[in-house]
Amino acid sequence: MEKNINRRNFLKLSGATSAVLALGIYFPANSKEALIENLTTKSLELSPFIIIDTAGKITLINPRPDMGQGTFHSIPLLIAEELEVDINKIEIKPSDGTPKYGGQLSGGSGSVRASWLPMRKAGASAKEMLIKAAANRWQVSENECYAQDGKVFNKKNNTSLSYGELVEEAAKLEVPKEPKLKEKKDFRYLGKKTKRVDIPSKVDGSAIFGMDLKIPNMVYAVIEHCPAIWGKVASIDDSETRKVAGVKDVIKITRPVFMKQPECVAVIANSTYAAMQGRKALKVTWESAEAEKFNSADYFKKMRELAKTEGNPHETEGDVKTALAKANKVITAEYETPFASHAPMETEACVVHVKEDSCEIWAPIQSPDTSAFGVGGQVAMAVGMKPEQVKVNVVFMGGAFGRKAFYDFVVQAALLSKQLKAPVKVVWTREDDITQGPFRPAMLNAFKGGIDKNGNVIAFQHTIIGGSIQSQWGGMANGKKVDEWAVEAVDKENSPYEIPNFRLDYHHAEPSVPLLWWRSVYSSTNGFGHESFIDELAHAAKKDPMDFRIGLLEKAPRFKKVLETLKEKSKWTEKLPKGKARGVAIIRSFGTICAHVVTVAQKGKEIVVEKVVTVIDCGMTVSPDNVKAQTEGNIVMGLTAAVKDGITFVNGKAQQSNFHNYQMIRIQETPKMEIHIMENDEQPSGVGEPGLPPLAPALANAIFALTGKRIRTLPLKLEV
Repeated sequence: MEKNINRRNFLKLSGATSAVLALGIYFPANSKEALIENLTTKSLELSPFIIIDTAGKITLINPRPDMGQGTFHSIPLLIAEELEVDINKIEIKPSDGTPKYGGQLSGGSGSVRASWLPMRKAGASAKEMLIKAAANRWQVSENECYAQDGKVFNKKNNTSLSYGELVEEAAKLEVPKEPKLKEKKDFRYLGKKTKRVDIPSKVDGSAIFGMDLKIPNMVYAVIEHCPAIWGKVASIDDSETRKVAGVKDVIKITRPVFMKQPECVAVIANSTYAAMQGRKALKVTWESAEAEKFNSADYFKKMRELAKTEGNPHETEGDVKTALAKANKVITAEYETPFASHAPMETEACVVHVKEDSCEIWAPIQSPDTSAFGVGGQVAMAVGMKPEQVKVNVVFMGGAFGRKAFYDFVVQAALLSKQLKAPVKVVWTREDDITQGPFRPAMLNAFKGGIDKNGNVIAFQHTIIGGSIQSQWGGMANGKKVDEWAVEAVDKENSPYEIPNFRLDYHHAEPSVPLLWWRSVYSSTNGFGHESFIDELAHAAKKDPMDFRIGLLEKAPRFKKVLETLKEKSKWTEKLPKGKARGVAIIRSFGTICAHVVTVAQKGKEIVVEKVVTVIDCGMTVSPDNVKAQTEGNIVMGLTAAVKDGITFVNGKAQQSNFHNYQMIRIQETPKMEIHIMENDEQPSGVGEPGLPPLAPALANAIFALTGKRIRTLPLKLEV
């Protein structure tokens, strides 16, 4: 595996879209059994991800797995716009991980960003080939033809030929390298209200998710993991387990977690229920692990000690030390965010069948790639095969949030299948998912700010302390350099407040638990402290928090416009009745600027989150409804992370195990949400994550405005 891993290289290797994408597997809406049947047709490919048959049937390929964020609709829509076809009249299939499709990662809010031009160019190239084929048949100029609704029309006599009638001739033509793309004003579908094509199957139950997977002759496996994660098996007493009806075997295997291989025990049975019952009867003694010494309370003490010193510099401007020494006021603060579990509603589940010379995977995963970072590549490595011997069948994910871009559960199924010589379905329980991680890093953000006698901010120092995901991947040597992932969203580019003396630095504090990107990664942990401290500076300067931010963003027009729009939409200047207050925060992450105003109200001794008004600038949109839906989802997830308990560790063991003690926001706790999308002609940026980071600081700032109490540690207590 490549050692020098940074975010740019990771996204380039695992997520970059190439010029070609591929044919996937067909899922008839009324037949789950057909999941394992390959589609064979006499269709022709105008590109590997545009297939048209002579009867006129059009199939488009979605190369970005759908985890609920809508890529099953939005990526093919990019093709359909330029191809001039109605997405409701075509078929969509997922890609299968082979290299000709290019990168196929869903993650980093990058699916539309990476696909915006390549997918449109593919559609436009195919359209030009079809028009040329029609022009050749009619013996007219291509300028005398146009495409619409799956047909090519002759402008002179309005005769037409369907794409199906033209596809054989078109397929023989050279593919245009630089086709002409439509201008925004001519879009028929992009940026307009369109119905998501995946919703009907998800409503009627015909959509295939990981938990639905079933193929002939498969067995079921449930895994017993060490509570302290890194442990080894000292002994196994499976005598009672083997008495459970349906249990077939008990097998010791490993779980790949970055550079480590902790041991675990699999119970094999003829159903998931039997495997779970067998696991309950299993008695495993674990060897004492180094991780058992890990306590999250001690870890935060360590980070607080590191916060007393400067970290490794990432970005500096001016002279912060001198400016602080001259400041009229110096404000200091530390903000803490806990470990967090991804906790998708669908836990980890997959089916793998390893044969003598091939391997087939059926899985809800974020990348089917056969590269080192995709599931195909990782499984090939684990079972001793070449990547081209692995076939990946992608199904819908019932949530992921980064967790299903980590393929330990799929490798477990592959190892078991190889040993048992049969297809194996592995299912993780909710307890496995929450206690075993990997987790969002717990972080501490320390600040120093200086204000002059006129209320101007003249110095700002932000020190980030915590674990490095990149280090656990093997890409950072002993924390001796700054993990650029860990300092995201709060550098000058993404938080361009006009402060003359600025320093952003980082301390590496490695925890003894596995870490992984969690929806918005470090943008949420950094953003909580960063935007809360900006509010502290506004208060110290005796300025309105909204106007204070706008004043510091005079040279950042897109940021300023977002805040001015938010000020208007939230009715910021209107006085609230007693017992209510507002807070604001703005953060750019994954290329998108998002700002929230949160309104809270005191009801007795409780604080209720009443409303969130949002303005988001994500450039041109593919589907505005989807932008709103993703932002609403981010608000709910961000609110959960802000007010519900995180993950804590005692003697290496997670103290939370299910939704009774790792709670989610319920419907009755969900505030009203009002989403406003900025209109512009900028290139699209991320949508799946940017709505999350500003939520916690906006809420914390609202609570301060209501109570006068500045809360610097998550979770926030909603009480007076």
